[in-house]
Amino acid sequence: QVQLVESGGGSVQPGGSLRLSCAASGIEVRWVTMSWYRQLPGKEREIIAFITAGGTIDYSSAVKGRFTISRDDAKNMAYLQMNDLKPDDTAVYYCHAKGSSTTWGQGIQVSVSS
Repeated sequence: QVQLVESGGGSVQPGGSLRLSCAASGIEVRWVTMSWYRQLPGKEREIIAFITAGGTIDYSSAVKGRFTISRDDAKNMAYLQMNDLKPDDTAVYYCHAKGSSTTWGQGIQVSVSS
């Protein structure tokens, strides 16, 4: 059974940083595309970053230059380092894996406010 579990969310002031972690089981992150999505209040879920099995990385324009996606193959984890957070980054963040099937994490809240 494939499972993704996010951690590391919480509340932070504007300009602050958080690192989200995604622990994978039932799959190996090195062989699939790992992505981070977010869903802002009242909006549809949107992709913000991905890393392919071959190491190709890309970001949405909303987070490029502030967020960094990575993975640790030995720990079977994916990460999202979020710097210079803004109130508009307030959302539920989801880890996603796409291989022969797709799997979502349960989501984790990130709140940015002063």
